[in-house]
Amino acid sequence: MASLDMTEILLETYRLADQINESEEVTRYLQLKKQLREDARVQALIREFQKKKERFEECQRFGHYHPDYHAAKEEAEVFLRRLREHPLIAAYLEAESTLDRLLYQVSRTIAHAVSESIKVPANDPVDGNTSVKRCGFTV
Repeated sequence: MASLDMTEILLETYRLADQINESEEVTRYLQLKKQLREDARVQALIREFQKKKERFEECQRFGHYHPDYHAAKEEAEVFLRRLREHPLIAAYLEAESTLDRLLYQVSRTIAHAVSESIKVPANDPVDGNTSVKRCGFTV
């Protein structure tokens, strides 16, 4: 088995990163991300969701025993569903999932090229989970 020196590995890594950065998936994701940032209505929706999410997280610190826990959770989940129905947000989330799958597949391929015994997540990380806790919108 031939070995590569560190310089060759780094050069190949940068080539791969450049190919990923020039991919359709990254281009679409970045375009939609820019549109999200520039859309005042979407930004207002995201800020409103973040407030609801923060309220839920505050209640969650005390668990199910907090008097507002269930109401805060339901409110955040309903608003999250509403957010996901917005066409621009839905397109952005789909592009984000597509890019996430691409990066997962690349990292898994690289890991297994080194050794089949390297541990990588068993499943694709994009599972459609709509949990309020997992939603990471940023303004």
